[in-house]
Amino acid sequence: MSDPVILITGASRGIGAATARVAATRGYAVCVNYRDRQDAADALVADIARDGGRAIAVRADVAVEADIVRLFEAVDRELGPLQALVNNAGMLERQSRLEDMDAARIARVLATNVTGAFICAREAVRRMSTAHGGAGGAIVNVSSRAAGLGAPGEYVDYAAAKAAVEAMTVGLAREVAAEGIRVNCVRPGIIYSDIHASGGDPGRVDRLAPTVPMKRGGEVIEVAHAILWLLSSEASYSTGAFIDVAGGR
Repeated sequence: MSDPVILITGASRGIGAATARVAATRGYAVCVNYRDRQDAADALVADIARDGGRAIAVRADVAVEADIVRLFEAVDRELGPLQALVNNAGMLERQSRLEDMDAARIARVLATNVTGAFICAREAVRRMSTAHGGAGGAIVNVSSRAAGLGAPGEYVDYAAAKAAVEAMTVGLAREVAAEGIRVNCVRPGIIYSDIHASGGDPGRVDRLAPTVPMKRGGEVIEVAHAILWLLSSEASYSTGAFIDVAGGR
């Protein structure tokens, strides 16, 4: 029996890379999607191969529909039938109040975080759904606790984008539940990842850790374990569900 195939978007760093490593140890053949960081993606694939796993790195910008189509075609061709998708790719702009945001910034944030997740889910459903001759599968969307907290004064646009992903999770879960596909969501809190540096606040986790009931920031591996649980047979009766990995915040 061939290894189950998983596609993880935005997997060259942070939560995506941690999820790829854990998935490989659990027998998945992994597609590491990246946009810019080919060196990091290639290094991750090499690490997985060195440990006896199977992985490929595929460049695609999830803000571009044609790139997503090519990404899924590469998985079909090089790894085989898809069983799992992790919609992890995300981006944010520098911290700003809403009054200082322009339409171009908002469009960029929505294109990656919302439209990209929708189109990736579309391609996954076309392959997994029993209505299309597939064998079923699982999708995990990576949201953020920002969706519920609003990220005032920092990333209101990002928070709104993640709220859209959460609505999609519920709707799609119900839409394809009878077609062998489970759709769930993980909501990380403040996690040690270099995404904070891209927002202009590399020390954000340490700054906010005292506001977390557990009094610490989270680690990417903690999020990865939640994602892999939702993908696993242990979560076989869970769809449209959410797991907060946020230390109680």
